[in-house]
Amino acid sequence: MKKAFFINGGAGRVLCAVPALEYYKENIDPDVVIVSEAWPELFLSTSLRDNVWPMNNKGLFEKLKDREIISPEPYRLNAYFNQRVNLIQAFDVLINGVDETVESKPINLDIGKNDQIYGYNLVNQIKSQFQKEKCVVFQPFGSGVKMEGNFIWDASGRSFELKDVISIVEELSKDYAIILMTQLQIPSDKPMGAAIPNDTSLLQWMGIINACDYFLGCDSMGQHYAHALNKPATVVIGSTYPENISYPNNKDFTIIDNAKETRTYQPYRITGDAVLERDNEDNMILTDANFKKTIKSVRDKLGTGVKQPLFKNNLSQIQADPMKKLVGGRV
Repeated sequence: MKKAFFINGGAGRVLCAVPALEYYKENIDPDVVIVSEAWPELFLSTSLRDNVWPMNNKGLFEKLKDREIISPEPYRLNAYFNQRVNLIQAFDVLINGVDETVESKPINLDIGKNDQIYGYNLVNQIKSQFQKEKCVVFQPFGSGVKMEGNFIWDASGRSFELKDVISIVEELSKDYAIILMTQLQIPSDKPMGAAIPNDTSLLQWMGIINACDYFLGCDSMGQHYAHALNKPATVVIGSTYPENISYPNNKDFTIIDNAKETRTYQPYRITGDAVLERDNEDNMILTDANFKKTIKSVRDKLGTGVKQPLFKNNLSQIQADPMKKLVGGRV
């Protein structure tokens, strides 16, 4: 019986399912049905776009009723929760039945023209705004982050601590234009030396990371984009494991494992454990050594930024989406 695959979870997880699904389409069933329970727009930048339907698409059941329904769950794979495979490999094991030792398949992205143009123009505009030669995209927070008043925190221990975010921006903005990959207003008693694009879609962020010079982030969506787009990156890991959620074998990645000696595995989607979550919540508080290592990793790759003449393009030239006027470093 032919199969239909239901894919759910965060954006990074959805993207990591793509290589296995592409292999399945190319080698087993070119008409495979994929139901995207979350982030269906991500599939627009893949070869699967004609095989994907949103969860509530009219008439979808007619495509499903003669197929076996499969909901691959990598977090419940023994090889995953024992750090023998990463997310891409786990989906490959579950979807294609490959051996867990098979290497990760690449994430192939086909960025739409609108998003390429948006990213190129935005990055050049921010370089012009801050008069810097190089641009760093910094994603400080994962999907578990919360904001209440002036407090930003992540009980899962995956996001940067607010004080470290402010310090990193303060240090790196001396040499580079910084774009923060977040929609949160960063509480600070002085202007942030970074731009935060308003209402930017996941596909537009794909274009921005494609156009930037470097990516810095945590265990979240941006690092998967950077890996797929061959962008040099520094990824700081707290409560999760690099072997599971990042790319230690990528020669252009610097992995800083901030909690290597202190974390315990959090069994997401297997069982809830409030004690483990409480034990892990401080795993992204950077040690002094890891703060310095983070800054050094960016500078070692990019060198020291220099001031450049203003770029000729301006806000009116951005074709993908008109941008709001720059005010206080925000776009």
